[in-house]
Amino acid sequence: MAAFDAMFFVFAIPAVVFAGVSKGGFGSGAAFASAAILALVIEPGAALALMLPLLMLIDLAALKPYWGRWNLRASLLLIAGGLPGVALGAWLYAAVNDEAMRVLIGAVSVGFVLWQLRSRFGINVFAGAPLSSGAGALAGLAVGFTSFVSHAGGPPAAVYLLSLKLRKTEYQASTVLIFWVINLAKAVPYAGLGLFTRETLLLDLILAPFALLGAWLGVRLHHSIPERGFFALTYVLLTATGAKLIWDGLT
Repeated sequence: MAAFDAMFFVFAIPAVVFAGVSKGGFGSGAAFASAAILALVIEPGAALALMLPLLMLIDLAALKPYWGRWNLRASLLLIAGGLPGVALGAWLYAAVNDEAMRVLIGAVSVGFVLWQLRSRFGINVFAGAPLSSGAGALAGLAVGFTSFVSHAGGPPAAVYLLSLKLRKTEYQASTVLIFWVINLAKAVPYAGLGLFTRETLLLDLILAPFALLGAWLGVRLHHSIPERGFFALTYVLLTATGAKLIWDGLT
């Protein structure tokens, strides 16, 4: 495992605050940028293991302000599909090496940006009727899988939730509930695969205040700032880190 030195904290502290802001106020879809950023300086498995307890802490902090404001039926459907997706992700993680994981995290990062920019090319996947329950279950499978391998379950969750034309706060609350449960489910196979270490858990204690600070900021910014500027920053971060991870994994 790479040493956790001063340069690590230069990357880790802003990344963790960013994750808290994203999950606390902007639908959690961009929070996985933090794991992608950390994978630039430490092994992918260590980055995923380090971020999971922090994401769980952010989920817990965000539950209270959004409690009961979610779309329960849609949330439970995505959770039901997500649990087998977590199992699929655990199987894949056990079968590949660090280089493959870097390429996978990088590809998901770049894919996230392309998906978010779809409307600029005149592609609107939410113009028609709400997606069916079957499509929701498939989206849930993708949520669980991508969440396990890169903490990137936001985009497939958004595909289904946005098709339902939910209000902004209902959408945000639904993602908080979904990823609270999915992240709890991920902790078991993460532990079984040996991803958690005494070192990563100690660092989680050090970084926890920054995660809570980010969540606090995100909840307060949810109603006061436009999403466009926040996600513009996200796109730049994910494009740069994703391209770098793909390059590192292939060379």
